[in-house]
Amino acid sequence: MAGNMSNKQGSAVSAVNVAHIPGLNTLGISLARVDYAPYGQNPPHIHPRASEILTVLEGSVYVGFMTSNPENKLFSKVLNKGDMFVFPQGLIHFQFNTKNKVAIAIAALSSKNPGVITIANAVFGSMPSISDDILAKAF
Repeated sequence: MAGNMSNKQGSAVSAVNVAHIPGLNTLGISLARVDYAPYGQNPPHIHPRASEILTVLEGSVYVGFMTSNPENKLFSKVLNKGDMFVFPQGLIHFQFNTKNKVAIAIAALSSKNPGVITIANAVFGSMPSISDDILAKAF
Protein backbone atom coordinates (compact mmCIF):
# COMPACT_ATOMS: atom_id res chain seq x y z
CA MET A 1 0.00 0.00 0.00
CA ALA A 2 1.36 3.42 -0.96
CA GLY A 3 2.48 5.78 1.79
CA ASN A 4 1.33 9.39 2.17
CA MET A 5 3.52 11.47 -0.16
CA SER A 6 1.82 14.81 0.56
CA ASN A 7 4.71 16.38 2.46
CA LYS A 8 7.42 18.88 1.53
CA GLN A 9 9.78 16.11 0.34
CA GLY A 10 7.11 14.39 -1.75
CA SER A 11 7.96 10.92 -0.50
CA ALA A 12 6.90 8.31 2.02
CA VAL A 13 9.13 5.65 3.53
CA SER A 14 7.27 2.67 4.97
CA ALA A 15 9.83 0.73 7.02
CA VAL A 16 9.67 -2.88 8.13
CA ASN A 17 12.30 -3.49 10.80
CA VAL A 18 12.69 -5.25 14.14
CA ALA A 19 10.51 -2.59 15.82
CA HIS A 20 7.61 -3.65 13.56
CA ILE A 21 8.32 -7.38 13.25
CA PRO A 22 10.19 -8.77 16.29
CA GLY A 23 10.87 -11.94 14.28
CA LEU A 24 13.55 -10.00 12.39
CA ASN A 25 15.66 -10.02 15.57
CA THR A 26 19.06 -11.64 14.84
CA LEU A 27 18.40 -11.87 11.07
CA GLY A 28 20.34 -8.69 10.26
CA ILE A 29 17.84 -7.42 7.67
CA SER A 30 15.07 -4.90 7.21
CA LEU A 31 13.06 -3.52 4.29
CA ALA A 32 11.44 -0.25 3.32
CA ARG A 33 9.02 0.71 0.58
CA VAL A 34 9.65 4.20 -0.78
CA ASP A 35 6.86 6.01 -2.63
CA TYR A 36 7.85 9.17 -4.52
CA ALA A 37 5.35 11.78 -5.69
CA PRO A 38 6.12 13.37 -9.07
CA TYR A 39 9.51 15.10 -8.62
CA GLY A 40 9.56 13.96 -4.99
CA GLN A 41 12.71 13.01 -3.15
CA ASN A 42 14.14 11.04 -0.28
CA PRO A 43 16.54 13.79 0.85
CA PRO A 44 20.24 13.32 1.67
CA HIS A 45 20.53 10.97 4.64
CA ILE A 46 22.65 8.18 6.11
CA HIS A 47 22.06 4.80 7.69
CA PRO A 48 24.67 4.54 10.46
CA ARG A 49 24.24 0.78 10.91
CA ALA A 50 23.48 -0.59 7.42
CA SER A 51 24.24 -0.70 3.73
CA GLU A 52 21.24 -0.44 1.40
CA ILE A 53 20.24 -2.01 -1.91
CA LEU A 54 17.52 -0.01 -3.69
CA THR A 55 15.41 -1.62 -6.43
CA VAL A 56 13.09 0.53 -8.54
CA LEU A 57 9.70 -1.12 -9.06
CA GLU A 58 8.03 1.68 -10.99
CA GLY A 59 9.16 4.98 -12.51
CA SER A 60 12.56 6.60 -12.88
CA VAL A 61 14.69 7.62 -9.89
CA TYR A 62 17.97 9.59 -9.85
CA VAL A 63 20.12 8.21 -7.02
CA GLY A 64 23.55 8.92 -5.64
CA PHE A 65 25.97 8.75 -2.75
CA MET A 66 29.06 10.68 -1.80
CA THR A 67 32.32 9.17 -0.58
CA SER A 68 33.99 10.40 2.60
CA ASN A 69 36.42 13.31 2.98
CA PRO A 70 38.60 14.53 1.38
CA GLU A 71 37.38 13.32 -2.04
CA ASN A 72 33.60 13.61 -1.49
CA LYS A 73 33.16 11.98 -4.90
CA LEU A 74 29.57 11.64 -6.14
CA PHE A 75 28.49 8.29 -7.59
CA SER A 76 25.09 8.67 -9.25
CA LYS A 77 22.81 7.12 -11.83
CA VAL A 78 19.25 7.32 -13.13
CA LEU A 79 17.49 4.05 -12.33
CA ASN A 80 14.49 2.72 -14.23
CA LYS A 81 12.11 -0.13 -13.46
CA GLY A 82 14.10 -3.20 -12.44
CA ASP A 83 17.39 -1.34 -11.88
CA MET A 84 19.29 -1.59 -8.59
CA PHE A 85 21.86 0.54 -6.75
CA VAL A 86 23.92 0.04 -3.58
CA PHE A 87 24.49 2.68 -0.91
CA PRO A 88 27.42 1.84 1.41
CA GLN A 89 26.88 1.97 5.16
CA GLY A 90 27.25 5.41 6.71
CA LEU A 91 27.61 7.38 3.46
CA ILE A 92 25.31 10.26 2.56
CA HIS A 93 22.87 9.26 -0.18
CA PHE A 94 19.64 10.44 -1.81
CA GLN A 95 16.91 9.56 -4.32
CA PHE A 96 14.91 11.88 -6.60
CA ASN A 97 11.93 11.03 -8.84
CA THR A 98 12.80 12.50 -12.24
CA LYS A 99 9.32 12.21 -13.77
CA ASN A 100 5.87 13.75 -13.45
CA LYS A 101 4.40 10.44 -12.26
CA VAL A 102 4.68 8.34 -9.11
CA ALA A 103 7.77 6.16 -8.61
CA ILE A 104 8.12 3.22 -6.22
CA ALA A 105 11.22 1.49 -4.87
CA ILE A 106 12.06 -1.20 -2.33
CA ALA A 107 15.11 -0.80 -0.10
CA ALA A 108 16.76 -3.82 1.52
CA LEU A 109 19.05 -2.96 4.43
CA SER A 110 21.75 -5.03 6.10
CA SER A 111 20.59 -4.48 9.68
CA LYS A 112 17.51 -5.25 11.75
CA ASN A 113 17.74 -1.61 12.94
CA PRO A 114 19.58 0.47 10.31
CA GLY A 115 18.76 3.90 11.74
CA VAL A 116 18.39 7.02 9.63
CA ILE A 117 19.83 10.51 9.98
CA THR A 118 18.45 13.10 7.56
CA ILE A 119 21.32 15.55 7.03
CA ALA A 120 19.32 18.81 6.84
CA ASN A 121 17.21 17.89 9.87
CA ALA A 122 20.27 16.97 11.92
CA VAL A 123 22.31 20.06 11.01
CA PHE A 124 19.59 22.72 10.90
CA GLY A 125 16.98 21.22 13.21
CA SER A 126 19.01 19.99 16.18
CA MET A 127 17.76 20.69 19.71
CA PRO A 128 19.35 22.72 21.06
CA SER A 129 20.36 24.34 17.78
CA ILE A 130 23.89 24.56 16.52
CA SER A 131 25.31 28.08 16.84
CA ASP A 132 24.87 30.25 13.74
CA ASP A 133 28.58 31.15 14.03
CA ILE A 134 29.54 27.49 13.68
CA LEU A 135 27.18 26.94 10.75
CA ALA A 136 28.36 30.14 9.02
CA LYS A 137 31.96 28.92 9.13
CA ALA A 138 30.97 25.45 7.91
CA PHE A 139 28.88 26.67 4.97
